[in-house]
Amino acid sequence: MAGEWLTATANTNMFTYEIAPVFILMENVVLTKMREIIGWKTGDSIFAPGGSISNMYAFLAARHKMFPGYKEQGLHSIKGQLVMYTSNQSHYSIKSCASVCGLGTENCVEVPSDERGRMIPSELERLILERKSKGHIPFFVSATAGTTVLGAFDPINDIADICEKYKMWLHIDAAWGGGLLLSRKYRYPRLAGIERANSVTWNPHKLMGTLLQCSTIHFRENGILISCNQMSAEYLFMQDKLYDVQYDTGDKVIQCGRHNDVFKLWLQWRAKGTEGFEKHMDHLMELSEYMVEKIKASSDKYYLLLEPEMVNVSFWYVPKRLRNIPHSPKRAESLGKITPILKAKMMEAGTLMVGYQPLNEIPNFFRNIISSAAVTKEDVDFLLSELDRLGQDL
Repeated sequence: MAGEWLTATANTNMFTYEIAPVFILMENVVLTKMREIIGWKTGDSIFAPGGSISNMYAFLAARHKMFPGYKEQGLHSIKGQLVMYTSNQSHYSIKSCASVCGLGTENCVEVPSDERGRMIPSELERLILERKSKGHIPFFVSATAGTTVLGAFDPINDIADICEKYKMWLHIDAAWGGGLLLSRKYRYPRLAGIERANSVTWNPHKLMGTLLQCSTIHFRENGILISCNQMSAEYLFMQDKLYDVQYDTGDKVIQCGRHNDVFKLWLQWRAKGTEGFEKHMDHLMELSEYMVEKIKASSDKYYLLLEPEMVNVSFWYVPKRLRNIPHSPKRAESLGKITPILKAKMMEAGTLMVGYQPLNEIPNFFRNIISSAAVTKEDVDFLLSELDRLGQDL
């Protein structure tokens, strides 16, 4: 928070080294460290205003890499229909890329996922071949590391094999799950193979607890951002300046004025250290595991939908009248109807804030997220007991 206050006080634009020398150097240090954690010795990165824009940077870079003429010639440089792929559990911003960047949402193919919410690689390959048979050009796959609802991790190595086979760009949307890269205990097998990706979105303002906004996009290839986005505005990005102009980051991005998002993360990292972040990640995961154990120990009152891979714990509250009934689709339907009623009771009481949603054929269920380092086991105990108290008459 101190970093955010000082950033606002400085009110510094991040487009040239001349304007923001210290913050530009901080950005270089932090982003280099993050790439090393991903597993790259070189590469390129930038802060972006949210994971949705980070994902769009990956899309633009992938298209530029395959069709460098697109920058000047637009659609005329591509002889065929480009197609991109993502899981049916992915964040909506991936499909938004297809809309905003001219592909059309019909050419963002949703790949089926398994019962745990992970992309099925064999289905990905089948859908790639299906579009290739029509003369289309599959070029981009976005795998998810930590899906929004279930917190699922797509099998990166299997997907990377397919991308290499068909010469496609592999992007990993780790906006949510990227924080686990800092944990030796939980990084594997969830994020195994992430170093094989061409680009990675990673949002410190999610699991790492950095204040909004703080999103990063990383590329394995150095220079891809400047090649893709450079406009060479002579009134800002002159090449004969006193200093090394590679530190003028403004020409690497699609915006001009850019907020200083690095200082709060730099200061946080200096305070906690990498070891402190690891303990933070482990704490969040261990609390979620504790919640799962408590749910299982009270299986008459709660129904766990699946063993989570992350801090997303998906479950139903079971009222007394449904506790002695075997679980079935009909019972699930009843539990789904109860969920928004219980949510309303939470809001009226003001004691809890737990989200809910349906997923495909699954009726409404609760999705509890633990992302604050201040949460304790006592808080988890209170959450479950309070749900039971509020649901007594349902």
